[in-house]
Amino acid sequence: MTEEDATAVQAPKPFLEVRDLRIHFPTDDGLVRSVDGLSFSLERGRTLGIVGESGSGKSVTSLGLLGLHNRKNARVSGEIWLDGQEIVGSSADQVRRMRGRKMSMIFQDPLSSMHPFYTIGAQIIEAYRLHNDVSKQVARKHAIDMLDRVGIPQPDRRVDDYPHQFSGGMRQRAMIAMALSCDPELLIADEPTTALDVTVQAQILDLIRDLQQEFNSAVIIITHDLGVVAELSDDILVMYGGRCVEYGDVEEIFHSPEHPYTWGLLGSMPRLDRDRSERLLPIKGSPPSLINVPQGCAFSPRCAYAELNQGRSETERPELREISPGHRVACHLDREDRRRLWDEEVRPKL
Repeated sequence: MTEEDATAVQAPKPFLEVRDLRIHFPTDDGLVRSVDGLSFSLERGRTLGIVGESGSGKSVTSLGLLGLHNRKNARVSGEIWLDGQEIVGSSADQVRRMRGRKMSMIFQDPLSSMHPFYTIGAQIIEAYRLHNDVSKQVARKHAIDMLDRVGIPQPDRRVDDYPHQFSGGMRQRAMIAMALSCDPELLIADEPTTALDVTVQAQILDLIRDLQQEFNSAVIIITHDLGVVAELSDDILVMYGGRCVEYGDVEEIFHSPEHPYTWGLLGSMPRLDRDRSERLLPIKGSPPSLINVPQGCAFSPRCAYAELNQGRSETERPELREISPGHRVACHLDREDRRRLWDEEVRPKL
């Protein structure tokens, strides 16, 4: 086979590829290692769920993907490839031109993310005209169409309302309309259902799924809610202490998880098939300070099984290793021990 033939049969590169991403913030108290060596990839039409407790680095990762960190305050290294263009090494103007058309974000709190002095329609119109050479009349019609598409009633009237005149669920829909106004190829949703009641949550998740199918977008859902991840995601990335501790498809993570932290997340999740009198199983302790992350395994101070590693958890950082096709885990425990603990101790309690 010639070199040209070998190149032709190589698998196509993923739409989004993150390689050894590090985002650190110098402070008076020390260096905050919010993201410390994160790698993953994502294809068009697929959804990746990034889960973990508050302070694990999820939202910092999402802002890094969009190039939104102030380069004067943040030290960003590694590589972020989006459809063949590298973001970390690009200029601020180049990344700004990509936002909206190539990538967009649904922020956690739409009330604080939208400008209170401008109408919903004016903000969608501005975002659309930034990337499309159209008149205000055409952009206004597009804004009304987007509000109608996300399920806002009477969009031709409500397009002139201000953010405070919308309910929480309607503001979130308007934020989705704004994020999708330029048909982005990558959509990042940071806690898209926080502070919404369960009925509205289900509607928002259905909306994101339907719009993804329509636009064939790559989607990243960032949340601490494993129920949201189970509803939408194809793959799951579990973050702890700024690093990935487990990665795999949704079936593997929910039915055959292999990291003690993932076990803890599953144990603290309410389930319909569990007796209502049973208590949830919280993870003992607190997440580590990202200034003083433990030298070895970041999860070892909270891990009930750290003593089985002959002290390695305290001195040696576990590498993220593939244990089966597409399933990677960073844990010092032998796989036989992990499977035994899951089958005999952990799963019966869940």
